[in-house]
Amino acid sequence: MKQEDFEALLADVTKKIDGNISWEIDEDHSPVVEFRIEVISQARYPILVKGSYNPVPAVQALSYVLIHRSCGRIYGLDLGKDHRNPSGSNVGKKHKHRWSETFHDKEAYVPKDITALVNDPVGVWQQFCKEASLTHNGVMYLPPPFQLELEML
Repeated sequence: MKQEDFEALLADVTKKIDGNISWEIDEDHSPVVEFRIEVISQARYPILVKGSYNPVPAVQALSYVLIHRSCGRIYGLDLGKDHRNPSGSNVGKKHKHRWSETFHDKEAYVPKDITALVNDPVGVWQQFCKEASLTHNGVMYLPPPFQLELEML
């Protein structure tokens, strides 16, 4: 993907998601919940958004990722997990990935526009959509509550 193609895609205000978003239990039976939903636009970009949320307090993490079907991740927001850039610098637990021809999706930076916390997936979603010029016509439901498994005696 050329840089100008990525910039045009990200700036395109016709990108939208129609429908509600529900979190699904991870198929590996981990505490992680996730969703995948198609993004439509006038340009018909082959993109979707994938979300994942780990509610376990010790390892709480949240990610929203814009995936291009032929290029992979082109834009994403991660909260709760560290990232090390190709230069070796540690960006920290709140960072965004933004496509570049040089590093693809490997380089990240600290965003100033995400103020909602990792334990507020809906608030973070609203901020992510605004910054990515993505309209969501629907409701994002809260993730199911995290429950510790009880050991059977």
